Amino acid sequence: MEGVATAALEQTELISAIDTVWVSICAAIIFLMEGGFALLEAGFVRAKNTMSIIAKVIIDIVFGGLAFYAIGFGIAYGNSNGWFAFDFGIMSHDLGLGLTVSNKLFWFIQLGFAIAAISIVSGAVAERMKVWAYAIFVVVFCAFMYPLAANWVWNPDGWLAARGFNDFAGSAAVHAMGGFAALAAAIVLGPRMGKYDKNGDPVAIPGHNLPLAAVGGFILWFGWFGFNPGSTLGAVGNWELIGVVATNTFLASAAGGMSTMFYTYFRYGQIDITMTINGVLAGLVAITAGCNIVEPGSAIIIGFIAGILVDVAVLYIDKVKIDDPVGAIAVHGVNGLFGTIAVGLFAAEDGLLFGGGSALLITQAIGVLVIGVFSFIVTYIIITILKKTIGIRVNKSEERAGIDAVTFGVEAYTTFE
Repeated sequence: MEGVATAALEQTELISAIDTVWVSICAAIIFLMEGGFALLEAGFVRAKNTMSIIAKVIIDIVFGGLAFYAIGFGIAYGNSNGWFAFDFGIMSHDLGLGLTVSNKLFWFIQLGFAIAAISIVSGAVAERMKVWAYAIFVVVFCAFMYPLAANWVWNPDGWLAARGFNDFAGSAAVHAMGGFAALAAAIVLGPRMGKYDKNGDPVAIPGHNLPLAAVGGFILWFGWFGFNPGSTLGAVGNWELIGVVATNTFLASAAGGMSTMFYTYFRYGQIDITMTINGVLAGLVAITAGCNIVEPGSAIIIGFIAGILVDVAVLYIDKVKIDDPVGAIAVHGVNGLFGTIAVGLFAAEDGLLFGGGSALLITQAIGVLVIGVFSFIVTYIIITILKKTIGIRVNKSEERAGIDAVTFGVEAYTTFE
């Protein structure tokens, strides 16, 4: 009997060891996505604001990370009443998730999701928001707002989890959450100077370094293969699921890039590479909710639709005078919404198009709409309060000169030799 017990203990330790290595690698890859956000957003803005957007991504990590550690993680994964929890720090008790890794490592991978969500907002407020006002919003977002959505979706007692809501890696909880926050922040903040002419027509403000943006896009693309497969939270016993998730993630992203290429070519007479980068990301966002339960063919369809939807959404958002320098609202908000609802249509077993009825579709729609409306309203209120108190926008002379030189006393590119 002693030998059996020893063998069982060794097997348990081996499983935990393998799963710990897997989750650690995926968590590190997810963390690297912040470099992707920084480069993508920096490339899509003007040279005079390059360092300011990098500073905002650093704020996402340091301010957001500490806020998520102290308060956010406990709200998300503590003992929930279905809507929220009141634990603090990293809890030592069983979280009810069947984890085979430590709570501390689970916190670290979840940190990547939290700071990814807030980094979506940084791009939409680029080139005109005050750095300290942004830092305050980051703390509120990572301490309270995002954790509430995570509680609903991923806490075993969350109200959406109890309904059977499927958001495997966060089309709703991460991307729609960040995208609709970005929408509210951009509305309250207002457009950049010179973005619209005297007739109200949009004026193109090109990014200063598109190769830099492309490298950022490739890093985010790579990071998604930690983001989605890493959401299995373990390798042992999940090798088939990991393969399904990785395959669907790639197929949707490729289809998103392809459809954007076709769409922009036939609409404008030439391929828009900057939009193609966002098309790839749109496909990734859209498949993130259902990458675990759709077939490869469905993943291609979801990504293909997302690649067209992002271009249509960017043009519409610009038309209604909402200034989003990097297309964050269209990529993450619109396609987070679409991808979550698409689960109810394309799920292999319960999807409406596969004979599963409308129950899952209704649950998916309710979940993502509640998350989107919650994120939009709370962000709108917080940013408005900041606007009326400490102010949220740099003054006109600072905006003309560039935030880098005025706020940070340094420019991204110099002429010194």
